[in-house]
Order: sequence, then structure tokens, then C-alpha cells
Amino acid sequence: MIYCGIDWAEKTHDVALVDETGQLLAKRHITDDATGYKILLDLLAEYGDTSENPIPVAIETSRGLLVAVLRTGSRPVFAINPVAAARYRDRYSVSRKKSDPGDALVLANILRTDMHAHRPLPDDSDLARAVAVLARAQQDATWNRQQLANQLRSLLREYYPAVLAAADAWKNGLCRPEIRELMRAAPTPTRAARLTRTQLQAALKRAGRQRGIEAEADRLREVFRSEWAHQPALVEDALGKQMLALLVQLEAACTAADQLAEAVEEAFPQHPDAESILSFPGLGTQLGARLLAEIGDDRNRFADACGLKAYAGSSPITRASGKKTSITRRWVKNDRLNHAGYLWAFSSITASPGAKAHYRRRRDHGDWHASAQRNLFNRMIGPLYRCLQHGTRFDEAVAFPTATEVLAA
Repeated sequence: MIYCGIDWAEKTHDVALVDETGQLLAKRHITDDATGYKILLDLLAEYGDTSENPIPVAIETSRGLLVAVLRTGSRPVFAINPVAAARYRDRYSVSRKKSDPGDALVLANILRTDMHAHRPLPDDSDLARAVAVLARAQQDATWNRQQLANQLRSLLREYYPAVLAAADAWKNGLCRPEIRELMRAAPTPTRAARLTRTQLQAALKRAGRQRGIEAEADRLREVFRSEWAHQPALVEDALGKQMLALLVQLEAACTAADQLAEAVEEAFPQHPDAESILSFPGLGTQLGARLLAEIGDDRNRFADACGLKAYAGSSPITRASGKKTSITRRWVKNDRLNHAGYLWAFSSITASPGAKAHYRRRRDHGDWHASAQRNLFNRMIGPLYRCLQHGTRFDEAVAFPTATEVLAA
């Protein structure tokens, strides 16, 4: 057996090949371009890399063009956590020395000694990987939008509380196109107080509003003309210019989130697992796509539902030492999947009688809200795993048999 380790960087990569005894067979320093990738593939082929007998590769990342090239064919690629690789480095040197060629050798030896303890990258389909790209990008855009909205809210509290009061009546607050159009038309409270009904109605129409324009314009006019504390005129104008600059970033984030959401809605239903995922209570297109993005469609990725639960961070972890034993939540997990599970559990409480009964039972047992939701997420992963394995839809009676019997009685 021959094993390959690659220490990757932004412009160059170091490659090391070792045999089953740990003897270094070859090492290369390649560039991060098509020429470097060809040198790497030729090196692997020189040492017997074929589709029938592929050489396993260890690298400290799971993304990028280098990984895409390595995943061609049947070659197993192992994404080694950098923290784990650093622990392995201490096995070969106690002086704490570090070099890129040395790290490549350490990665190759990880596969030589402990390949059974590490997982190769899942063999997901191209469609599943495309959905993962879009779902993660949409999730990042949503987080970025909320972060910018929080920054804008903090700034408005300093000089423009009237627009915050106007936004409270609308869902999504500062992210609404109506409130963004109003802030663009009147960046300061002094200018907002001078807006007429006609100007307010025109701003609402530019934002795309079609109903209740006159009543909404009257409400906004009353809010803006109420008595509010003011900053000095020069300070207020300066804060208004700062707000407009931040508003440009927020509008770009809102546009990006909306466009990516449309792309997810177009790609996710095309996947064969979409029907099973959307059959679960509390799951829509966006949240279902996030679950598929993190779980994938490789049926051999998880040996059972317990492995998926541990990966999602929903199952507890036991720490025992001597006479002391503690059961706590998991801190090492897939954060994106865990976040999607939190939202899923929250929405399923109102969408599923069985989920609501399970949540109430955990609360009566003494769990806090977050702990009860995490327990519910852990409970729902089991049916999700089975439905994805067999291509079936969610069945309330099978997932929560006790709750269903009580409701029937």
C-alpha cells in the first residue's frame, strides 16, 4: 500500500508519498494551477494509482480545485482536521518544529497508521453538491444580512428612533424594502418630518407596495412628525451620511439573499431526496436544502442514525473519569446542520402534534427551551435517516406512535 499526504497552501502545495512501512518514496513541491495538478496526478500514476487500486490521499481541507481534481475517479480523499494533524505531528518530533514538507509526511503517515479512524469525503452526487453550494451561500447571506441590520439598528438608535418605530409594525423590520426606501428618501429625522403624504405614498410604491398605501402613509407621517429627541444639526447630517453608506451594504445583502433563495428553490426540488425531506413537518425548501447540504446523498456516509445524530450535535456526550460522570451537549459538531436543526425543531412544534407532545414532555421533565428543542431535533433525526435510506415519506403515526394513540383516544 502507498499513501499520499498533501500540505496545501494558497499558491503552492507539498506532496509526500510513503509505503506501508513508513518509508518516504517521493516528495514534490507543486503549484496551485493546472500544471501543478498534472504533476501531482502523474506522480500518483507513477506509483501505481489506478481506478482499481487507487492511492488514498490525506489533505487538511475538503474544498477547492485541488480537492476536486483529487476526487476524480475512485480515489478516496480524507479531509484531516488541522487540530488532529497537529496532534499527530507531536508523534514524530518533540521539538515542535514545523515545515510544509514535514506536514505532508505527517498526513501520509496518518493514513498509514490510522486510516480506519478517519472518514473519506462522502461520495455525493453533483446535484447534491450544487445544492450544498447554494444552500450554504444563502445561509451565509442571511447571516450577513442580519448582521448588517443589527449594525444599522444600533446606528439608528443614536439619532433616528422614529424610523425604528415605523419599522416595528412590519415583519423583518429594517430588511423590508419599504423601510429601506424611506431611509433613502429621508436619511435624517428632520427630513423625515417634512415628508408629505404624496412623498410617502410614492416611496411606498417605489418599494413595491400595492395595498394599503394611503393608510400606511398616514401612519408613517404621524410617526415621523411626533416629538423625538434630536442630535445637533451637523452631527445629525453626518450620521445620516453614515447611515446611507451602511444602507447600501444592507441592500446588497438583501438582494444577494433573495437571489440565492430563488436559486435554491429552483435546484433543491430537482433532487430525488427532496420529496422525503419536504414531507417532514416544519421543513420548507430553504431549510430542507440546508439539511440536504450537510447530510448529502451518500447512503454509506453514516453507519446508522446514531452517527448522524452525533454529526449534527443533537445527541449528548458522556464524559467519565473515575467516579465522576457527566452528560453534556456536544461542542464539536457540524454547526450549520445544528443551526438548521434548531430552526426545524422550533417550527415542527406547531406543525406536528407528535413533536409538540414530545417537546411538552421534555419541558415537564425539567428541560429548558433550548434543551427540549435539541432533544426534539435528536428525536426527529431518526425518522429522517430512515426515510432517506429507503426513499419514503414521513409518517406521523410511525414517528410518534404514543402521541398518535393518545390523540386518537
